[in-house]
Amino acid sequence: MTPKSTALAIRSTKPPPGPTGMWASLENIRRGWRDPLSLLTETTRKYGKVAMARFGPMRYVVVEDPVAIKHVLLDNVKNYVKSRNYSGIKLLLGNGLLTSEGDFWRRQRKLSQPAFHRDRMNGFVESMALATDAAIVRWNEMGKGRSFEVDVHEEMTRLTFHIVGLTLLSQDLLGDAEVTGKALTVAMYFANEYAESLVALPLWVPTPKNRSFVKARAALDQMVFRIIAERRARRVAEESDDPKSPGNKAKSKGDLLDMLMEARDEETGEGMSDRQLRDEVMTLILAGHETTANALTFTFYLLSKHPEILRKLQNEVREVLGDRSPQLSDLPKLSLTKRVLEESMRLYPPAWMFERQALEDDEINGFHVPKGSVIGVCTYVLHRDPDNFENPEGFDPDRFLGDPKDRAKYTYLPFGGGTRVCIGNAFAMMEAQIVLAKIVQSYRFDLLPNTKLELDPVITLRPRGGLKMKLSPRA
Repeated sequence: MTPKSTALAIRSTKPPPGPTGMWASLENIRRGWRDPLSLLTETTRKYGKVAMARFGPMRYVVVEDPVAIKHVLLDNVKNYVKSRNYSGIKLLLGNGLLTSEGDFWRRQRKLSQPAFHRDRMNGFVESMALATDAAIVRWNEMGKGRSFEVDVHEEMTRLTFHIVGLTLLSQDLLGDAEVTGKALTVAMYFANEYAESLVALPLWVPTPKNRSFVKARAALDQMVFRIIAERRARRVAEESDDPKSPGNKAKSKGDLLDMLMEARDEETGEGMSDRQLRDEVMTLILAGHETTANALTFTFYLLSKHPEILRKLQNEVREVLGDRSPQLSDLPKLSLTKRVLEESMRLYPPAWMFERQALEDDEINGFHVPKGSVIGVCTYVLHRDPDNFENPEGFDPDRFLGDPKDRAKYTYLPFGGGTRVCIGNAFAMMEAQIVLAKIVQSYRFDLLPNTKLELDPVITLRPRGGLKMKLSPRA
């Protein structure tokens, strides 16, 4: 159900500034395909923080002013829904938390929220630490005490995939990691191209890219539906009166999947179908590990370029933890660890872009925004705005010292903002802190000579082609 928009008095007829004409529109399309980060940065610097950029027939309003962002995400939120550009990711995720709208989204959010309550976090810590230990043991076997090269993005993706399976689904998914990683990469690139295409061919047209996506999605579906089927079977066994039933020996752990299976519609009393469960689980798998893997990858890249900060981080971890694993009570003491991650996500926000679409005419910062306009908030541009951050291109974790409540609102949005802020933001930060601290205890990542980071802004911000680094055991 689509929410009804909020009717506001529209006083202005002045459109946002920006280039006009067909040539400018075609040039935006070309540059948007090749390098959207530089296009959006240049647009705001040249035309202001509320600017119009046309892409063919699409009216695209780039919004980088904190007040204007708050207007779209909170003050007049009922006038905005996810943009048409989410159509590609919806082909992969279906109608899950990331893509759904209105009453259905509110219902699913309410059902999922308890799984991310702070009281449950303590139970997640051990699983996160154990998964990281498993990665370290694997590296020990690969290197046998010596330095060796790895693709840090590939390693972090494998590790966070392991963690999301253990914590949210009570499943060890490492056996699926390689197949799933490849399938997700294919699906994400397809979804991005599908959304940006002026004419998107339906999936039944047997083009090579369509066939590749359908195959990748089928591989992901096979894994997710297997998890759902196994859980349903276990729950049936648990309800059995037979004390010898396998289910009675291994009770469900009350994880997110259990909560979603137990949920009932308030009106009909019906539970979720396998398809609804599939959409939510697929969303969890993508959102629950892809963004954290990217954040950790960029963090190790930045630490390699700033060895003085790495030394401070190593000292903090040694003083707080010594050689033991972190506990939930340790996280407030690992303050530099958290600031390093926050600063990394400022410079390289995994969720680098989010969009909304206007249901009715609106007025933003005195400019008229017609119905149907797409609003784009590029966090990559927002986080590098000198009006929001001093020395915005520098890596300075200490800029996050002090109370976050004192920070200017809507200037730092690594997890989005407003009513649709990421449900797992606290989970992701806790996971990243634990993983970073444990790896720093045992290893360091160093850039290889002449390494140049190339960004790949698809659905998430990734390092293009991965990121090869030297992994060295610490004495």
